[in-house]
Amino acid sequence: MRSDYALYAVAAIFFILTGLVLAYQSEMKELWTVTTFVLGLLSIGVGYLQRPRPESIGLQGTMPPSSTPPAPAPQEEEHVEDVAATTSTLTQVRGIGAKRLAQLEAIGINSVEGLAQASASDVAAKLRISPKITERWITNAKNLNQK
Repeated sequence: MRSDYALYAVAAIFFILTGLVLAYQSEMKELWTVTTFVLGLLSIGVGYLQRPRPESIGLQGTMPPSSTPPAPAPQEEEHVEDVAATTSTLTQVRGIGAKRLAQLEAIGINSVEGLAQASASDVAAKLRISPKITERWITNAKNLNQK
């Protein structure tokens, strides 16, 4: 049983006790009412803090659909050479590894030239990362193009 559910059940018990104390005439009615009511609220608060958090949604290989249509698939022989060329050049950009390479290819950036011409804010928005990081990538890609 989850701890937040157990604490909610404890809170319900305290609220039932509060109702019973109110119904029963006793000398310390006010003290019992306030005490059980406060303990019930405290149990609800702690139960709320103990609830499981939703996990953050990251980029795990799935990208939102882009506004540009996908390019037609090249023939198998050309595709092998393109991947080898793309991998060797895009990963030369400092900060781009295999994971970022796959994410960049998913949004349509397949070469250093394409990265150098891209907008830092657009790439950052599509990848859901900081524009400062994409600005560094683009600067490094422009430097690689000049060499």
